[in-house]
Amino acid sequence: MFQFGLRAHDLGRRPAEDLADALAQYHPAAIQLALSKALPPDEAATGSLSPGYARRLRRIFDARGIAIAVLGCYINPVHPDPHKRNQELSRFEEHLRFVRDFGCTVVGTETGYRSTDGSSHPDTDTAETLDLLCHSLERLLRTAEANSAILGVEAVAGKHTISSIEKMVSLLQRLDSPNLQVIYDPVNLIPPTGLTEPQETFFRRAMEAFGSRIVAVHAKDFRMDGGQKLSTLPAGSGSLDYPALFRVLKQQKPWIDVLLEDCSPASAGNALSYLRSLTEHSIF
Repeated sequence: MFQFGLRAHDLGRRPAEDLADALAQYHPAAIQLALSKALPPDEAATGSLSPGYARRLRRIFDARGIAIAVLGCYINPVHPDPHKRNQELSRFEEHLRFVRDFGCTVVGTETGYRSTDGSSHPDTDTAETLDLLCHSLERLLRTAEANSAILGVEAVAGKHTISSIEKMVSLLQRLDSPNLQVIYDPVNLIPPTGLTEPQETFFRRAMEAFGSRIVAVHAKDFRMDGGQKLSTLPAGSGSLDYPALFRVLKQQKPWIDVLLEDCSPASAGNALSYLRSLTEHSIF
């Protein structure tokens, strides 16, 4: 029903062959591969990518039955330092140019914040920052469109420029390009203080709003602690209603890549087994 996989760097940074062997133990259908986080630093520097390098990595993972579903290149497209922002956009453009040589079409990022360290900043949630985000994404979309690639954007509630279902819809309407698609992380979209509606209602609102634009799903878990969301748990170890999520997803996105996040070598096996068991026994 779904294609379950892993975020490669959750198993640590390793040379490509060692990483592929470590991933293969879990039999993932696909992975999200963030070159700068999963592979040795000298391989991921801006300007180092080439069709030959991409094909080499593709062959290594293909030989173990692992597809690359998303090429992770998580940047801050609204970074307050224009020089740093330009560097990050250039790195993303390089990924877009070569993504198809990896056997992949999607390069993914979140939508950024106006701090330099990832902390909350009052200027993130302003019309000016949204304008800046759109300006950055328009630049990236030109490269995506020229290379038949997909720019995948991921919302994060609380501290990112796109922080809600409604803001994602607004972005997709403003930048009306088929090359702009959504990486859907339901935990990331839950507000920091939790939901005021049933989870299944929340999932259905997201699918009705932008379900046709979802190209991959991230799977992790959360729990509430003192009225605040803690959201770095492996799937199946918290409060996310995965049966409800899968009920909603299967109606519009059967066989989509569902990629685990926030796992470790110790927790990845259990998290994958939990998600696979839901589909194998139709528990949704």
